[in-house]
Amino acid sequence: MEEEEPRSETQDEALQKKHNDMLQRFSARHQARKSDSTSSSSTFESTSSFLSQFADSKRSIESRIADLRLASEDSSKLKSDLAEISSSIDDLEKLVAANSYFLPSYEVRSSLRSASDLKQSLDALSAALLPKKKFSFKTKSSPPSTTTTANPPEIQKRDLAPPPNVVVPVRDSPGFRNKQGETLTKSFRSGEFTLSDLDSCRVRLTGTVNALFIHRLRNCHVYTGPVIGSILIDDVEDCLLVVASHQIRIHRAKRSDFYLRVRSRPIIEDSNGVRFGPYCLDYGGIEQDLKTAGLEEETQSWANVDDFLWLRAVHSPNWSLLPEEERLSSVSISGEGDS
Repeated sequence: MEEEEPRSETQDEALQKKHNDMLQRFSARHQARKSDSTSSSSTFESTSSFLSQFADSKRSIESRIADLRLASEDSSKLKSDLAEISSSIDDLEKLVAANSYFLPSYEVRSSLRSASDLKQSLDALSAALLPKKKFSFKTKSSPPSTTTTANPPEIQKRDLAPPPNVVVPVRDSPGFRNKQGETLTKSFRSGEFTLSDLDSCRVRLTGTVNALFIHRLRNCHVYTGPVIGSILIDDVEDCLLVVASHQIRIHRAKRSDFYLRVRSRPIIEDSNGVRFGPYCLDYGGIEQDLKTAGLEEETQSWANVDDFLWLRAVHSPNWSLLPEEERLSSVSISGEGDS
């Protein structure tokens, strides 16, 4: 019996040691988490503190944009100021990303859209202050006589996107304007193109173009080959559009159908009664044109529409997918008619 006592003490000591080790591990984890929390300047302990910081930064950027509108500076200084503001907006997006793990999904979406609106305001301002520069493009546009290559210029995410609820001015570029009841056709390989103030027209555009602008169309059918950059659509009613592009933004559209191939999510604003389906255009050489524009693959992005003015968690009532039985299966513009 006397020999069993040391064994019992050894077992007790082992249990106590395990208990102490466990407490030390918990303490170390707690201290590590506490250290991580206090060392990161972009991480906030609550949603309210994040929103306060975000609002302060947003107001500061808005103030700088407003001040720049009133400033009279040389072009080099303007470029520097615009670049600094753009960098601040990028930092604001990073702030959202760094804290998204604890923020409600609604706040993440709302904050990212606020940052996007700031970017659009900055782009509009840069276009007004430096009208001769392609500020939104990372590379210079090719001269009109240059043949489009298979490697299109890289476009920034906010390229050609105007601020919300702003009437977009018609671009001074080649195009079809002020037509009624006509069939309009054109083939091209580069540059920008504009469709504006058309009523009851059928438009057939083949080939590739760098950017397409569509304004004030009524009861029109528009069929276009792939656009290398972006498409901006503003104020269309009772129209059918079959278009392909890397980015498509739609303002003030009513009772219209869109057949799209697009790399990013289509964006609608101030629109209702719009429906979406897959790109269904066909003409001689379209496969090569799609490859040239980098749009040869179908990504299904046409079905993921983002309504910028609808912030609720439920589906926006302003758009819907075209029922399969109502979709056009193919539209050919190689000949005289559409099928």
